[in-house]
Amino acid sequence: MKSLFALTIVPVILMLTSFQVSAQNYGGDLLGQRSINTISTAVPFLMIAPDARAGALGDAGVSSSPDVNSMHWNPAKYAFMEENMGIAMNYTPWLRALVPDINLSYLAGFYRLDDLQTIAFSLKYFTLGEINFTDEVGNFLFPVKPNEFSLDVAYARRLGENISGAVTGRFIYSNLTQGQMAGGMETQAGISFAADVSAYYNRELSWDTPTIFAAGINISNMGNKITYTEDINADFIPINLRFGPSLTFDLDDFNQLSLMVDFNKLLVPTPPIYARDDDGRVIVGDDGEFVIEEGRDPNRSVVSGMLGSFSDAPGGFSEELNEFTISTGIEYWYDQQFALRGGYFHEHASKGNRKYFTVGVGLKYNVFGLDFAYVIPVAQRSPLENVLRFSLTFDFAAMQAR
Repeated sequence: MKSLFALTIVPVILMLTSFQVSAQNYGGDLLGQRSINTISTAVPFLMIAPDARAGALGDAGVSSSPDVNSMHWNPAKYAFMEENMGIAMNYTPWLRALVPDINLSYLAGFYRLDDLQTIAFSLKYFTLGEINFTDEVGNFLFPVKPNEFSLDVAYARRLGENISGAVTGRFIYSNLTQGQMAGGMETQAGISFAADVSAYYNRELSWDTPTIFAAGINISNMGNKITYTEDINADFIPINLRFGPSLTFDLDDFNQLSLMVDFNKLLVPTPPIYARDDDGRVIVGDDGEFVIEEGRDPNRSVVSGMLGSFSDAPGGFSEELNEFTISTGIEYWYDQQFALRGGYFHEHASKGNRKYFTVGVGLKYNVFGLDFAYVIPVAQRSPLENVLRFSLTFDFAAMQAR
């Protein structure tokens, strides 16, 4: 055996899938605790908030005011950008409390074709640092540097005075083993192609205080499953439904306040509960497959997995509701130059138990903007401690005007 895949890559992926200290289990049954049933997917880096603004808003952004980093949250917002073009660079040292060299970098930009149409792109690059491969007895063999990236292109168009839509194409590349043998199997980089469909709506309300209501929806990462070998079943990528509203109040000529909430649900199968014998071993049926006691077979097609994701939880409707995460955010701007932000992210204890507050600030001056965000986990000790995001944005149209 040249290397041990399970002792290197798999623990890292599980950390990224369930960030809080919660139990990851096979089939939703760990030591008899069936209340814990987290959902795992491949390439979970696609779901990490890449920018500091939304990162300071509790990871809410589907209906916030449009900005250059809208690709991750709702590409349809690009159609309402006031600037003609812009670009943003984002950097996040990820999971610093666990590993010192995991990083997420994100580059995004847009260009308005005319008053109705906008195109945009983004590149998300995720490096898992350096991981040492070992043999069966733990002897060091060689280091590898796993990395993943996604490349996106979006087309957004205004469909009316108050509504817009967008379609996005995405190429996903995940190289976790760099072609090395793992567990006796030859490995390869995982590749997937995916698409997003999104919509955004906003209108001014007839209130005493000038108020803008907005709502957004984005179904993202609709694509083929991904695999790293030819001998193992492919895994779902994180197909996700995101939707929510926001309200923005223009308090006066200098002060603006926004409130928003996002709801998220993975549109992938929920792990079933497998039947076990008196010794706790999973029962294998005559067809060679594990016998399912509650829930549905997770080995389904992409379309079947998406449509069935609202009704396949072993715990029924109550467990389906637990699969929604909730992000809430509040943003204050003074003279559109200085921003204060705060938020809260909530995930049910049986689905990962990520709970954290977020805070951040933003500065905007002429042609560039600078944003910071910091995560404050609710747990006493959390892998999310010391997560600090940075974003730098440029308004190229303003540069040309100077």
